[in-house]
Amino acid sequence: MVKDILTFLENISKNNDRQWFNEHKNEYLACQKEFNSIAEKIIYGVAEFDKNCRNLTLKDCTYRFYRDIRFSKDKSPYKNHFGVFVCPGGKKSCMAGYYFHIEPNGGNYLNNSQLDSGTYCPTPKMLRSIREDIVDFGEDFEKSINKANHFSLSKESSLIKNPKDFQSNKYDYMIRLRNFLLYKPLDKNFLLSDNLVENVVEEFRSTLDFVNLLNRAILYCEDN
Repeated sequence: MVKDILTFLENISKNNDRQWFNEHKNEYLACQKEFNSIAEKIIYGVAEFDKNCRNLTLKDCTYRFYRDIRFSKDKSPYKNHFGVFVCPGGKKSCMAGYYFHIEPNGGNYLNNSQLDSGTYCPTPKMLRSIREDIVDFGEDFEKSINKANHFSLSKESSLIKNPKDFQSNKYDYMIRLRNFLLYKPLDKNFLLSDNLVENVVEEFRSTLDFVNLLNRAILYCEDN
């Protein structure tokens, strides 16, 4: 159950060390199995409305729970969240997609559970291509954002002014973005609903146009 996943994640947030983890490994394995079951259903559900996300496996879309601490000041060995990212070609493709994230409130990654649609940390080439598309098709981007009724456009880390070669216009707030994400925080009522998967998929469905616009720009820059 999702309730058990949240409890485990809350506990490991307070006890992020190998001894505690080894003593509670069976709890982790049970939570991992439950999350993977949810993730597989979300992957299937997304593929139903976004044909570009078909034929993806669990491995294509999920992440290791063990942190890579080689170059990090934070030496905590484990994450305190579970996530699944569904996008064309899988998580390593650099394409925009749909991310479902479970994390206790106050966690040290995203600070809460949420849905995200879009692309995070695009390459400079991709970033320029997306911005150029916004200049030419800004109205389409705005319509796609408005269509995602329950999502907000993330403006975190936005530039103060337009990047070089981009003249000011009414779409400056999008052109100045460094990441192109629609997000929706999730409360416990959402997470503990019997219709969790169906609700997640339906919310993601409303962001399809936004994701497609981003991927059009990303594919264009790869072909040129």
